[in-house]
Amino acid sequence: MPYSVQHIAQVIAAPNTELVNASIAYLLIDSRKIVFPKTSLFFALAGPRRDGHTYIKEVYERGVRNFVVSKKIETATYPQANFLLVNDVLKALQTLASQHRSGFQYPVIGITGSNGKTIVKEWLYQLLQADENIVRSPRSYNSQVGVPLSVWQMQSQHTLGIFEAGISTVNQMQALANIIKPTIGILTNIGEAHSEGFANDVEKLQEKLKLFLHCQQLVYCKDVLPINTSIEAIINLGTQLFSWSKKTAATLQITSETRFQNQTEIIILFQKKSFSIIIPFTDTASIENAITCICVMLLKGITTTTIQSRILQLQPVEMRMQLKKGVNNTYILNDSYSNDLWSLSIALDYLKQQSGNTNTTVILSDILQAGIEDEKLYAMVANELQQRNIHRFIGIGTAISKYRNAFANIKQTSFYNTTDNFLQQATHHQFSNNCILLKGARVFAFERINHWLEQKVHQTIMEINLSAMVHNVKQYQQKLLPTTKLMAMVKAFSYGSGSVEVARLLQFYKVDYLAVAYADEGVDLRKAGITLPIMVMNVDEAGFDALVDYNLEPEIYSFTIYNGFQKYLLQQGIQQFPIHIKLNTGMNRLGFEVNEVETLAKQLTTQQIVVVKTVFSHLVASESAEHDGFTQQQASLFDAACAVLAQHLPYTFTKHLANSSGIFRHPNLQYNMVRLGIGLYGVDSANGAQLHLQPVATLKTTIAQIRTVKANDTVGYNTKGKVLRDSKIATIRIGYADGFNRQLGNSVGKVWLHNQLAPVIGNVCMDMAMIDVTDIANVQEGSEVEIFGKHLPIQQVAAWCNTISYEVMTTISQRVKRVYVEE
Repeated sequence: MPYSVQHIAQVIAAPNTELVNASIAYLLIDSRKIVFPKTSLFFALAGPRRDGHTYIKEVYERGVRNFVVSKKIETATYPQANFLLVNDVLKALQTLASQHRSGFQYPVIGITGSNGKTIVKEWLYQLLQADENIVRSPRSYNSQVGVPLSVWQMQSQHTLGIFEAGISTVNQMQALANIIKPTIGILTNIGEAHSEGFANDVEKLQEKLKLFLHCQQLVYCKDVLPINTSIEAIINLGTQLFSWSKKTAATLQITSETRFQNQTEIIILFQKKSFSIIIPFTDTASIENAITCICVMLLKGITTTTIQSRILQLQPVEMRMQLKKGVNNTYILNDSYSNDLWSLSIALDYLKQQSGNTNTTVILSDILQAGIEDEKLYAMVANELQQRNIHRFIGIGTAISKYRNAFANIKQTSFYNTTDNFLQQATHHQFSNNCILLKGARVFAFERINHWLEQKVHQTIMEINLSAMVHNVKQYQQKLLPTTKLMAMVKAFSYGSGSVEVARLLQFYKVDYLAVAYADEGVDLRKAGITLPIMVMNVDEAGFDALVDYNLEPEIYSFTIYNGFQKYLLQQGIQQFPIHIKLNTGMNRLGFEVNEVETLAKQLTTQQIVVVKTVFSHLVASESAEHDGFTQQQASLFDAACAVLAQHLPYTFTKHLANSSGIFRHPNLQYNMVRLGIGLYGVDSANGAQLHLQPVATLKTTIAQIRTVKANDTVGYNTKGKVLRDSKIATIRIGYADGFNRQLGNSVGKVWLHNQLAPVIGNVCMDMAMIDVTDIANVQEGSEVEIFGKHLPIQQVAAWCNTISYEVMTTISQRVKRVYVEE
């Protein structure tokens, strides 16, 4: 590394005549993540919705001169550029990574399984980093694209590689195996995750085992294998199998397991000797992942004494970056997941994505055990920061402080030897209107800085999983034609999820339009740096100035609004302003009647002050099979009205009718664009099984106090909550002022606690509610309680309240802090 472009052309079998000399160090697949353009090679990958070839002009203009393409490009348009033409761009990427991997002879651990891959990888990093210089997959880079990008990180200074491989269907693993070429294999488990692409668990196991066909050693748990399957029958005879089990004879057998309050003791039988290990976790998944790591350490010859010591020091893996509100109108991006150059690059990209027009600050500790000389390392860090125009940099640690001169080109810098030094000298007023990235090695305890910067609010939070939102968008996009555009609804504070943060994400993933309810919502988005077209759905004369000043496009639904806006534009001397025409086809809420469209069309043609960008209507019951006839009737009225407009207008316009449930229940109604609302947030309004949506919002709180209430005593206002036995009652920090509906009181509603449902007892109070935890073990003050989310669907909470999910989401109070996470 780096490689000449001529060498790469040879590796991927691309014609290499007349290539301009270039040196390639970075592989690029995303036009939004260009950092080092001169030494980057852009792979124009084509997907079902996006084709990388359409971004070549943008990438070229940002300085990249080397491309891998599968379509012929007019090279005269791009002077001094190299285009490597191949049949399959993804295969070329994988082939290049495979060739790169072949240049290294040190051990490589390959991990696959249904769950636990990332945890095992990160724990092995924690456990082995004292002995090895490790290169590993960043976060969950385990896909057909993520694996080659991960393996590309391998360098001669490393002594061990650890890479994940994830698949979703058959005939995918062989390509990943060819890239990773593991010498040691780990199979975490075979579970329900990603099952939809396989006929059964046996087929899934057989596909995953292809990663290990040429491994020297394989670690696996006998207890998680599908019935009547044998790894021995699939894996080569030359592979050393290292099995573990809690139930039967194995290379390593767990003979006992005892859980305490915060840790678990296991007794291990290995090579006819028994020894105990304390694992600092009590949940089953963590215990099993720790045992897998113990097997690898034994396989590598590490002593039991060392294993006992290191396992006890295992830290939980925070697999998500968290974006939280901080003091003085700041946002804090806390990424304590890892601290190396690759993860820093990923975190910086996310910082820029979320910061919009806001100034950015990076607080970074020494990067430990990077395997690169410090002077070179911090020069590379400084380059990463400069390329992304970071406004202020704060370095913490003796090493990074020593090389402060490397950061001389950043506008503002300051350095501290320790976290204590920083906290003693810094003040809150230094941090205002900033987006701040915290990235520190664990020994620097950056959680103290995070706590110091955080906005002080009560312990009820709504966690917004942005990765789940991206997943949901892709689920709906799979149902669309490649030419169908997507409008995302971010009205009502993005259904309670936070408009600006959600809009930034959607803009980054290139949705076509946003829609808000009122002009002031659109103004907030523009001030936050959102440049996407924005449709405003409820317009009145008071908002006309804001529409023009902030380039917001109004929904015009009546002649009153149409004439008022026309008059305003004439007074301002403005022409050709974009508008959206709303038609009433059965909702009977807002919109022009179909019999008014002829008159409207004539006025639009005569006056020509506005330009119709889209015409749309609102489906009444697209989620219901019972009303499919009415839906088709609406579509017929919509078609007729659009035909009249098309006959009169001298230009074309976009048509949209389908909402979230209409996208997949009525694919014939896609037209030119669809509107994605509640489905974006993981709620399937049709309650069907066609989509695999992930919940985006999780509302959580904690227990403030626990008390014993005697039989026949009551709990809460008006003596409504009578207990029939001696009971343990917990008070949780959420009430109706937070959006916890009063309908949920008196055993109607429940919350999720320690994998069980706990009923609400008594009336819900303004700021508190009480739950009965008599039958739930290990409940403590401070224990986390889920109100809705992954374990307790919001649809169920809505049913208990005799309402709909929309209302539950949008009534969560603004005093509940939103925390944004990306996995």
